[in-house]
Amino acid sequence: MGGRRQRRRVVNGIVLVNKAAGLTSADVVKQVSRLYNAKKAGHTGTLDPFATGLLPVCLGEATKVSSFLLASDKGYIATLQLGEATDTGDHDGEVIERATVPDLTQETIETVLAQFTGKIMQMPPMYSSLKHEGQSLHVYARQGIEIEREPREVDILSIKLLDFDPTHIRFNVHCTKGTYIRVLGYDIAKALGTVGHLVALHRTHTGVFDSDMMQPIEEIARYRNTNLLPLDIALSDYQALHLTAEQKTHLWMGGFLFDIKPANPQQTTLVTLYDDQQQIFAVGEWQADKQRLKIKRGFNLDSPAPSDS
Repeated sequence: MGGRRQRRRVVNGIVLVNKAAGLTSADVVKQVSRLYNAKKAGHTGTLDPFATGLLPVCLGEATKVSSFLLASDKGYIATLQLGEATDTGDHDGEVIERATVPDLTQETIETVLAQFTGKIMQMPPMYSSLKHEGQSLHVYARQGIEIEREPREVDILSIKLLDFDPTHIRFNVHCTKGTYIRVLGYDIAKALGTVGHLVALHRTHTGVFDSDMMQPIEEIARYRNTNLLPLDIALSDYQALHLTAEQKTHLWMGGFLFDIKPANPQQTTLVTLYDDQQQIFAVGEWQADKQRLKIKRGFNLDSPAPSDS
């Protein structure tokens, strides 16, 4: 007879995984969920199977901060192979185009990379998780169906050449959410007078998290407790407001506070709200037009969370 399945438990926190190549982001979430026997888990920002690096996995109430992490800036180290383009934009795809690679110099490459700094337009790739009529675009792509897409504006905050050889370029990029590094790589190759695809992609940071904080799944399995971070670490860039028990209860019941203001009350601002036990209980929103503070997202860490409104 097989053993009884262990009951899942409530676990709240964030685990920073150094994702290995060959795994989907969903694979990593399942691994972490099993390690902690957690009832609820999710990731913040998909990494393609060939990609490696920082993948925050949120457990329990920490899944409620996913949207804040998804909206944050990201950093990557990418390796672009020149001379061949693939249908997926990475080495997992089929070669669909070949072109001669011109002789390149450091000056030429850096000049081209500089053209991609700042706000640029990108065409979302067909091999992506973007939805069309409820289906991810990659589902259509695998059926040979091309869906019309609209270019999107993204912001390349910085891009720096790390090294290169006659057929490869390795660069560091810091960008806003929604940037497709596979598309950026192809566009860089075209600007250099050839074609290309990514053969490696490593995420180095997302939001307040960087690569110094992540661990491979094997290390997380050995030291589960020390690798489970409190959910408010993802919100450390936000101003913290410390409230009394009475103020917390008032907000928890759907009320507003007018006498507690963030440092810059002239703007609509998100803040973290802590109770008199120094525990986070919500992300608050200061509404400048109404000069009031309300709960935007409550965390069920010790009692039922309020509904979002």
